[in-house]
Amino acid sequence: MGKDGLQVTMDEFLPLRDVVFNTLRKAILTGELKPGQRLMEIHLAKRLGVSRTPIREAIRKLELEGLVTMIPRRGAEVAQITEKSLKDVLEVRRALDALCAELACGRIAEEDKGRLAVACEEFEKATKTKDATIIAKADVALHDIIVEATGNQRLVQLVNNLAEQMYRYRFEYIKDESQHEKLIEEHRMIYESIMEGNSAAAAEAAKVHIDNQEKSIMEQIRLDNGRK
Repeated sequence: MGKDGLQVTMDEFLPLRDVVFNTLRKAILTGELKPGQRLMEIHLAKRLGVSRTPIREAIRKLELEGLVTMIPRRGAEVAQITEKSLKDVLEVRRALDALCAELACGRIAEEDKGRLAVACEEFEKATKTKDATIIAKADVALHDIIVEATGNQRLVQLVNNLAEQMYRYRFEYIKDESQHEKLIEEHRMIYESIMEGNSAAAAEAAKVHIDNQEKSIMEQIRLDNGRK
């Protein structure tokens, strides 16, 4: 492990190039590798203890996912979180989350109602750790229950396809401790609406949840741009 924490976790079932790709992708999604940071093959190979070949292959795949951009005369950089990219992702996620909450109202099983109640409690506990990775994991787990409760595999697939990009933005939001109480309250509103079977209220609560994320992250982007 390097002093900055970036490390490869070996998996005997995965080729090295996939292990390196997963390592770099996680580092980008969690902000360990920051927007605009140059990805130099020699430096990364040394940090991870691998050759340059899997690094080069991983960077190419990350570019295809939109997490890395190639800059003329500079090479690969971690993609910036721009206002446009944020709006593009959250516009779609807002619609999907509202639909999931609406459908879950009429389809959620009793067992999943219990799981959702526990997930809300676990999220609140997670915020007390002040560890953004733990909080993000609890947040994803809660939302996954709602998505799965729809019973619509096409919808589940669409949400999952957007999950990696969404995680990056949500992580930025979750790192802001001043937003934690608001997040807990928003989750409670979604949960209670689903428990009551109030599809309109559940959909609206899901939209407000995303709108507040967009507002907070947009302010952070503008603040960061103002520092440059």
